[in-house]
Amino acid sequence: MPTSSTTDSAKSSSGGVQSLERAFDLLERMADAGGEVGLSELSASSGLPLPTIHRLMRTLVACGYVRQQPNRRYALGPRLIRLGESSARLLGTWARPHLARLVEETGETANMALLDGDEVVYVAQVPSKHSMRMFTEVGRRVLPHSTGVGKALLAGFPDAEVRALLARTGMPAATDRTITTPEGFLAALEEVRGTGYAVDDNEQEIGVRCLAVPVPDSPTAAAVSISGPAGRVTESATERIVPVLQQVARELSEALSHPGGTTA
Repeated sequence: MPTSSTTDSAKSSSGGVQSLERAFDLLERMADAGGEVGLSELSASSGLPLPTIHRLMRTLVACGYVRQQPNRRYALGPRLIRLGESSARLLGTWARPHLARLVEETGETANMALLDGDEVVYVAQVPSKHSMRMFTEVGRRVLPHSTGVGKALLAGFPDAEVRALLARTGMPAATDRTITTPEGFLAALEEVRGTGYAVDDNEQEIGVRCLAVPVPDSPTAAAVSISGPAGRVTESATERIVPVLQQVARELSEALSHPGGTTA
């Protein structure tokens, strides 16, 4: 039979783990809500009582991971930026061998991108070996409506959330081929859901085509893509490239789940 001190220690450990899980859950709910929420919203979405949420938020504020706004609402804090940047760099490191395989098998530049707030951010790239090739700077941010990776990322979201995002960002035209209406973009997402891949057909830059697929079961919304001149990334090339993209995305998903090759 465990001693009283052992039982108390186990309870404390269990309570600590539960508090940690709840704190991370609240941070993710804040991110899903756009980064700023009120306590009543968090209570409604999480099912936790207000006193519990208030206690957890006080701790997160004290640690710098959350800040309280003048309007009494809570926002994600600046201390999260360093964690996110470090994580993104590691993610790029894990992704690069898979992107290199994409380059070898397709001949085109390979990219990995994440959805960060309302924007797409490129976190890794391996360039094509062709003299004429596409280049996107790692760290570059773009609006999702004009990119293949943006379509691949948002295809997994409900239409209402996509509409809300588009209302916040607007839909400026990068070229005369850019989709600039919510209805047109939602129709494109429905096509992505049906085919399993997204296309940027001269929509971000004239003369460039991009093919993209989501990374399944990724801990954060992620997509991989290839991009190249429209004269090389043709319809016939698409039939050859998409299965390679999908296979690499599955393998990358596995690598992200077990980056060290083992589980704890």
